[in-house]
Amino acid sequence: MDHVRNVERLFGDDYGILTFTGENVRRRLSPDSLRSLDQTIRYNEPLDEAIADEVAAAMKDWAVENGCTHYCHWFQPLTGATAEKHDSFLNMDGEGGVIAEFSGEMLIRSEPDASSFPTGSIRDTWEARGYTAWDPTSPAFISINGGERTLCIPTAFVSWTGESLDQKTPLLRSIDALSNQAMRILRIFGTDKGVHRVQTTLGCEQEYFLVSEEDYHLRPDLRFCGRTLIGADAPKGHQLDDHYFGSIPGPVQAYMADVEERLYYLGIPAKTRHNEVAPHQFELAPLFEGTNLACDHQMQTMSVLRKLAQQHGMVCLLHEKPFAGINGSGKHNNWSLVTDTGHNLLNPSSTGHGHLQFLVFVCAVVRGLDRHADLLRASVASAGNDHRLGANEAPPAILSIYMGAELERVLERLEAGVVSEFEHSTTLDLGTTAMPTLERHPGDRNRTSPFAFIGNRFEFRAVGSTAVPAWPNAVLNTIVAESLDYIADRLEASVQDGMSTEERSKAIVEELRKVYTEHKRVVFNGDNYSQEWHDEAERRGLPNLHGCADALPMFGTEKARKLFSDYSVMGEAELEARLMVLYDTYTQMLEIEARTLLRMGRTLVLPAAIRHQSEVAEAIAATDAAGVDPGAVRGRLSDLMTSITQLECACVDIESTLESLPEDSEKQVRHVQDVLIPTMSRARAACDAIEGIVPDDLWPMPTYMDMLF
Repeated sequence: MDHVRNVERLFGDDYGILTFTGENVRRRLSPDSLRSLDQTIRYNEPLDEAIADEVAAAMKDWAVENGCTHYCHWFQPLTGATAEKHDSFLNMDGEGGVIAEFSGEMLIRSEPDASSFPTGSIRDTWEARGYTAWDPTSPAFISINGGERTLCIPTAFVSWTGESLDQKTPLLRSIDALSNQAMRILRIFGTDKGVHRVQTTLGCEQEYFLVSEEDYHLRPDLRFCGRTLIGADAPKGHQLDDHYFGSIPGPVQAYMADVEERLYYLGIPAKTRHNEVAPHQFELAPLFEGTNLACDHQMQTMSVLRKLAQQHGMVCLLHEKPFAGINGSGKHNNWSLVTDTGHNLLNPSSTGHGHLQFLVFVCAVVRGLDRHADLLRASVASAGNDHRLGANEAPPAILSIYMGAELERVLERLEAGVVSEFEHSTTLDLGTTAMPTLERHPGDRNRTSPFAFIGNRFEFRAVGSTAVPAWPNAVLNTIVAESLDYIADRLEASVQDGMSTEERSKAIVEELRKVYTEHKRVVFNGDNYSQEWHDEAERRGLPNLHGCADALPMFGTEKARKLFSDYSVMGEAELEARLMVLYDTYTQMLEIEARTLLRMGRTLVLPAAIRHQSEVAEAIAATDAAGVDPGAVRGRLSDLMTSITQLECACVDIESTLESLPEDSEKQVRHVQDVLIPTMSRARAACDAIEGIVPDDLWPMPTYMDMLF
């Protein structure tokens, strides 16, 4: 009965009680205001500012009833995090008293100090003015922090000069651009009746690690960098695959239950929880939503995961590779296209124009990835993700598309000019009458592929676990919009009025055949980890952008500037600003890691090594005095002294590398990737060798064995 009551509570009246949507809105607004707001939210119509005061009053009353004393404009600056400045509802009433006040003007716009946020040189630090603007398509919510509750209003953030300084604005523009081009395709097929808009949908899986709060505070690298900079492998990792989908530990399940409850209160549809591959690694996955809302919800989810972990004596690590040698964490980006009438445009249709329309959108994705694989790769480039891409749990840096056997067959026939029906699921007989017959999907899945078709959506697996999902989705939307524009131009020119159905189909097939033939090199259904694929990708001419220094400059090309400008997603100054911020963030993150590694090496590892060196030297002296040859112990001392020397030399080289960083931002990133990181790797190797020699009682921090087992 307790379980039944919990289900009723989570899916009944309590669902979304901390979000200003649904019944919270309907019972507080007049019919006219509700209708106007609904038109803005559903059809992207311009906001009627005349209703702002009524919406603000309703929002304030709801927030105060739920314990809020303050509100904030909640936005996503170019820091990789969210930002908020709290203002009280309190105001003077002009008669010596106070009132709770929240006007339409306060709701629609605010003016935070923008001087200390990254601007990529759009503005100088002494120029402080910036604006936040209410995004009515993403509902306001109540944030709980300790005993305090704050009304958070999702907003865009722009400079005083008008350029966007946030992640939300380019995403919203990219959704508009894609919708405009997708509607052209629907009009060509005559399937636009009753459709006002095409929306991208998103479901972001979130992988994360949990460690004890005590261990976390004893590791400076985890505190400052979110990952371990040193640490010898434990004897056991995930070789046995025994943690994956295993029984969830009791304390972790209690934490997950609290996370899910908070997410349900926020209207965030958490669906799946399970153990991931690595020890102490877990995953949370939501249901699908519109991309803008899903991205806002994803940022809230990361915040909830971090905050509630502390209440359970744990710390949630979202870094892509917090522990070397074992599975890292991603944020698998499940992306699709849906009309506002609910039709998924990436859901295969068996025959007729519905089938051809589906193939148009598939071919647009193929063309977009082939033309702009470099930009999509750059959209997921970060210091953390560089450690993950290409390892066991992540796709390589080469972007390719996995189609599955059935869709690949259909596309190969299309290349030959033949339209082949899409064969849907078959069945599997398990060979015993006691077991049910299973439905078998027309294609397998490929976990090595960075971009895979999985039935009715594409899964972009290369997105890192700390990523702000708005950015890669803005890039993905834009490159698909450009390809839909290209295909629509050709279909509009080749499909003429008065054509018979057969003639129209033939003209459409011919255009799609050309597109697929020209761009199919990006399609690969095999093992993306294999050396054979890397060799084949090179023969095909596909870009292999290994790290940030290789990938990020792609945003500085004329091709990138033209793409984002043509579709009004970002102007040249906005794109250049983001590139500068990405360069600076990468360099600064690695500088922090290098200085943390220096401090740990010199103040933790070396003192422990020297103490053990002294102990071993004394033991050798005592053994010599007793007339016994301490041969094996001498070898231990020699190994230890060699590693100490290597660590000292690597620390000196790290300092020298940091002092010699070029002034130019792009050259800094290249210097960090090519010189600093290998030097840090030498320091780590020495530290890990020392850890393997120094006794546990002298080692000054929790080891991998301590933290993961």
